[in-house]
Amino acid sequence: MKHDPLLAIVANRPKLRPSMVRTRFAPSPTGRLHLGHVLAAQVAHDLARRHGGAFLLRHEDIDSTRVRDHHYAEIEEDLRWLGFRWDEPPLRQTTRLEAYAAAIAQLRSMGVIYPCFCTRKDILHEISAMASAPQGPEGPLYPGICRRIDPETVQRKLAAGATPAWRLDSRLAASLTGPLTFTDLHHGTVGVRPDLLGDVVLSRKDIGAAYHLAVVVDDAFQNISHVTRGEDLLPSTHIHRTLQSLLGFPEPLYLHHRLVTDGSGRRLAKRHDALAIATLRERGCSPSDVLAMLPH
Repeated sequence: MKHDPLLAIVANRPKLRPSMVRTRFAPSPTGRLHLGHVLAAQVAHDLARRHGGAFLLRHEDIDSTRVRDHHYAEIEEDLRWLGFRWDEPPLRQTTRLEAYAAAIAQLRSMGVIYPCFCTRKDILHEISAMASAPQGPEGPLYPGICRRIDPETVQRKLAAGATPAWRLDSRLAASLTGPLTFTDLHHGTVGVRPDLLGDVVLSRKDIGAAYHLAVVVDDAFQNISHVTRGEDLLPSTHIHRTLQSLLGFPEPLYLHHRLVTDGSGRRLAKRHDALAIATLRERGCSPSDVLAMLPH
């Protein structure tokens, strides 16, 4: 029997009843939780509890340059203080690198990803020289520089020791998957545009995976039935649904909820220390006080 590298991704998944709701909250241990994180955790937690399902905690920690060890415990402490309990041991993405490598190997065998040797400076220079650069929801997209490199040049660069990132060939992906949709509990049925974010990076030069790949692989591994997250990640779902189709993973339901914003309407980030849960606790807020600050 031909070896299937994707067996490493789905091996040892729990046996579940088909109707079981499974959600996850997936913070990055790069700082303390703030109100925006709490809303994301609450939506996932409450959805699972309403349906007698499971709520999981996943630490998205593959970006080792920004992760700090003490933030794992701080995140879990804040969540427990707020009353959230997860039903399985927390998953760390740094324990899943072999699974990500297997997914990259599968996509390489399909010819749907390509090596990218560009620096940030290369990309900015190419975009600035274009009369009309490709645009996405948040600005210019990768202009496809390395997609045009001939195979001989690629092999020469690799033989010389160059370490590339790996990008999704969004146009080829679309031709392989055919028309796709995803279902969001707020937005209904949404037609997928694999090119919405351009040729996104799936494997970074410095680590063996990037967000778009890791989240899809881990959602499949953990049998996540409902992916809940902020509205700002709605465009990413077009990429994730494409990858699910390419890798043969099941399609979850989605729920993209509103964001918690600051006084100027900007999405909260970890720089907003005044709204960090640790700061609110120090000011004497109770868990119910914090939860009452969330939009309803």
